[in-house]
Amino acid sequence: MDSMRKTIWSALRIPLLLLCTVCCSGQQATANVTKSAVSTSGLPDTRSSAATTAYTIGSGDVLNVQVWKEKELSQVVVVRPDGKISLPLLGDLQVIGKEPSQVEEMVQTRLQSMVVEPRVTVTVTEIHSRMVYITGEIARPGAYPLNTPITVLQLIAQAGGLTEFASKKKIQVIRANNKRDPQLLNYKAMTQSKDGSNSVTLNPGDTVVIP
Repeated sequence: MDSMRKTIWSALRIPLLLLCTVCCSGQQATANVTKSAVSTSGLPDTRSSAATTAYTIGSGDVLNVQVWKEKELSQVVVVRPDGKISLPLLGDLQVIGKEPSQVEEMVQTRLQSMVVEPRVTVTVTEIHSRMVYITGEIARPGAYPLNTPITVLQLIAQAGGLTEFASKKKIQVIRANNKRDPQLLNYKAMTQSKDGSNSVTLNPGDTVVIP
């Protein structure tokens, strides 16, 4: 009898061990899945990025207006001082202050009665509406595009630096929205400022005068 019991136990031991292993593995996998789900749900949603400010079209900007499969309607145009552009079939369109995507939508909407399923792309190829100016005792006076934020000190460097006759203590910044009260700056103070706090950020239309 004892020998029979030992034989039966030996025969059943391996299947029982396999069954226990499978059960334990299933529980561990379930725990890992649950842990992964909890961890993932706790992460911040990074799918949406921070909104960026879109460029708005201004006077003097050059626009490339492309209408798919319509070469006659595709044009490279300059925004006039009145803020308008002229396109075939559409005439004058007010675009100043609008984003390129808004102009695309406007042109596409107006072409729907003339063109089958119009597809319009508008890109700004040259920026002339965002300019700053520097004049006086500077190596290269003139107008400079304001594609990125720029300070007075950076504009001076971009324009080739001051001449030997420049009055470094009386640099003037004439704001486009306040031409009566120019701001006085000291070149030495700007260059010695470690954090750039003594320099001034320029806005479109501002003029720097180096006496």
